[in-house]
Amino acid sequence: MPDTYPPCPNCKSEYTYPMDSLLVCPECGHEWNPEEEQETGLVVKDANGNVLKDGDSVVVIKNLPVKGAPKPIKAGTKVKNIRLTDGDHNIDCKIDGFGSMGLKSEFVKKA
Repeated sequence: MPDTYPPCPNCKSEYTYPMDSLLVCPECGHEWNPEEEQETGLVVKDANGNVLKDGDSVVVIKNLPVKGAPKPIKAGTKVKNIRLTDGDHNIDCKIDGFGSMGLKSEFVKKA
């Protein structure tokens, strides 16, 4: 019965079924343990694979050119209180001397 099991966290299919201690999705093949807390929503990882969260501090790992600015954001610049967004530039932040901007998570590491 599809309504007795939670939908697949991957593809949201309602046709999940139990197999041993796991739940399985027949549509995408995803298997998960329903006892474990599932991560929901946006998952953003830094250059080292660490999961980032809203409010984290990060460090820029390479010089990043900024359109309209005379100088790049230098490697080693610490950025505090980030906000995660969905899209190409998945970090919104304020950088001293540059103001509000979006960064890609692949160019930062967790501080």
